[in-house]
Amino acid sequence: MDARLLIATTNAAKLSEYRLLLAEYRLELLSLRDVAIDEEPAETGRTFEENALLKARFYFQRAHIPTLADDGGLEVDALGGAPGVNSHRWLGPEAGDQALAAEIIRRMADVPEGRRGARIRCALALVYEREGRTVEHVAEAAIEGVVARQLYLPVRAGFPYRAVLYLPGRGCYLGQLGEEEEARIGQRRTAVERAAPWLREIAGMPTRG
Repeated sequence: MDARLLIATTNAAKLSEYRLLLAEYRLELLSLRDVAIDEEPAETGRTFEENALLKARFYFQRAHIPTLADDGGLEVDALGGAPGVNSHRWLGPEAGDQALAAEIIRRMADVPEGRRGARIRCALALVYEREGRTVEHVAEAAIEGVVARQLYLPVRAGFPYRAVLYLPGRGCYLGQLGEEEEARIGQRRTAVERAAPWLREIAGMPTRG
């Protein structure tokens, strides 16, 4: 039987992405709905890494299953790194995805081309048990680009800033990529690659030399 890994999300699109990213591991992926957990921790961390670890600990303590949680968002250089860790609650709890993306475009309207650098950052935390002790790991990665002059529509539910980040090297928005290509080059892919030794341990797979 495959080892179980709880993906600490109720976001169907994010779960689908992780199914692609983790396909090589012998893992049965579960969502928060699968384990009937509807509580949420307060995301009080000052960094993506702190929030990812806070969430992974919270759900591991409740589910007693190896747990993967992530936190991430958009960092815009000309906005002093904002929205940063507040990416999903930047405009308050009622703001939808399109409002979040549109506000970035509005605030960057007068910023010249050379100062439009931005990135979507992801921190991935794993919490699990090894020989009776709780083990914690964090991997972090980012995909670099620039803030576009206009939104790429439609704004994909749950991923507002993919409609904002333009990738000059590829000549397209992040949100224009298909699901498989996006998973192949994106920040979560790099974070998962960096977490590979820990994922292999959870899956009971031999460590690569």
